[in-house]
Amino acid sequence: MNSYIKSIATAALALLLIYSAKEAVGLTQKIDSSVTIAKSQPLTDTLIIPGERVGPITRTTTKQDLVKLFGTSRVVDKTIPGAEGIGSFAATQLKLDRGRSLLVVWSDNTRTKPLDVRNLGSAWKTREGIGVGTPLSELRKKLGNFKLYGLGWDYGGTILLDSSKLSRYQGKMILRVDAAPNAYEKFPNDYQAVSGDSTFSSSNSHWKPLGIKISEIIVLLNPSQE
Repeated sequence: MNSYIKSIATAALALLLIYSAKEAVGLTQKIDSSVTIAKSQPLTDTLIIPGERVGPITRTTTKQDLVKLFGTSRVVDKTIPGAEGIGSFAATQLKLDRGRSLLVVWSDNTRTKPLDVRNLGSAWKTREGIGVGTPLSELRKKLGNFKLYGLGWDYGGTILLDSSKLSRYQGKMILRVDAAPNAYEKFPNDYQAVSGDSTFSSSNSHWKPLGIKISEIIVLLNPSQE
């Protein structure tokens, strides 16, 4: 009888160990799966939807959400100056690789409501394929002929989207262009001809030699707070 009881106890213990091992494996798989999902989001979703989201970052994303999505080591808080040096804003830098880095600007120091997303790397694109580095020639194919501010000041190179085929993005996204780094030295007359606080047509011939490309995209998420 003792031998029989002992064999049952041994079998029960074996079953318990097997069950526990399966539970542990299952738990590990769940944890690994959640980690994989969190890490894969910034690598696979680089779509900009003006006024709605930049990849997984939406109107309701908080600083804590960013930490969950990207990990503590990639999330760095900072303070940035407002336009023309007026005021300051709480911001969070995401240090991601392969052109996926960006900066989230918050409505206040609680970092719970994003105003906009900016400093976007070249991997981020709209559905139309517009991203940092898109040349003027390609922009004119997607936007048609449009107007933009002259170069060389705080709002220099800002495209007036309401004058383009993408007028629906007005108030939801800001596109700015700039000339190539050596454009002023090589083509000073052309550069000066399209500089200053005035608007110019994208078909103006003085743009052509300057190597004009998208230099900045700002995606507005809660613009009423700005």
